[in-house]
Amino acid sequence: MRIIGGARRGLKLADVGAGDASAHLRPTADRVREAIFNLILNGGYGDPVGGARVLDLFAGTGALGLEALSRGAARVAFVDDGATARALLRRNIELMQAMGTTDVWRRDATRLGQNRGPGYGLVFLDPPYGKGLGEAALTSAVQGGWLAPAALVVWEEGSPPAVPEGFEVLDQRRYGDTVVTILRGPS
Repeated sequence: MRIIGGARRGLKLADVGAGDASAHLRPTADRVREAIFNLILNGGYGDPVGGARVLDLFAGTGALGLEALSRGAARVAFVDDGATARALLRRNIELMQAMGTTDVWRRDATRLGQNRGPGYGLVFLDPPYGKGLGEAALTSAVQGGWLAPAALVVWEEGSPPAVPEGFEVLDQRRYGDTVVTILRGPS
């Protein structure tokens, strides 16, 4: 796994290794990550990455949020409740030398609670496939004030997801066993 674009292009991230089966780690493949960033940067959405506050839910290794940092995001908040994932994530943040522009929160993404800061304009959502966790996480993010008005959401799932009310589907593409859905959040 490598950073594929931006200032830290080519940086090798920590190996997932055998991992922990209970951690459900399924890092976004480099080619899918590249396709995601091509979609959001060239899809007519302006530049949703440059200077953005990014929320990476079910962050796992943090590859999506770290890619956004490499491409000019201002700050990334990573949310994951798995110990294995957070250890890999912290190692990847060290490799990126991004300690001052990241937050790592041990939290259940489906029960975020109230956000105490400004909302996030770009959200990456990569839950374990087929469990309905993405829907619950987005609902929690809206209820807790985590999203900036009209936030762009990039959602990875195994099949087309059930999009919560108030979100507009902007694009949807399949890459192997991954369906990437781009949403616009409520205004």
